[in-house]
Amino acid sequence: MIRKAHEMRLNDEVELKGGRGTIKIVNILEKDEVYGTGRLFAISIIPPGCSIGYHQHVGDFETYYFLKGKAKVVDNGKEDILGPGDSMVCYEGDWHGIENIGDEDLEYVAVILYTEQKKEEK
Repeated sequence: MIRKAHEMRLNDEVELKGGRGTIKIVNILEKDEVYGTGRLFAISIIPPGCSIGYHQHVGDFETYYFLKGKAKVVDNGKEDILGPGDSMVCYEGDWHGIENIGDEDLEYVAVILYTEQKKEEK
């Protein structure tokens, strides 16, 4: 399968998980294309000053790989600053949030995979 950039579904998520502003999601794969292993494989784009609110993952876990920009992340209550080449994982049961604290769009690959227990329920 080949999918050109203009063929990828774009979502605008407003105040995602209680965050600020509108986050753009570029869906690399759709949920029904990952064989029940997860629910997101996308590029997230957060404009300056915008954020995704602090939230918990239950039944899945999320990995970020940063491509561009400057992020303030909160990982289980611990704050850190991340940028291009950095990554973070929010495991099942963990909490996290992210904010763009830079002058340009924050862009990162986001992958949400189900835990074994969630896969067995499908």
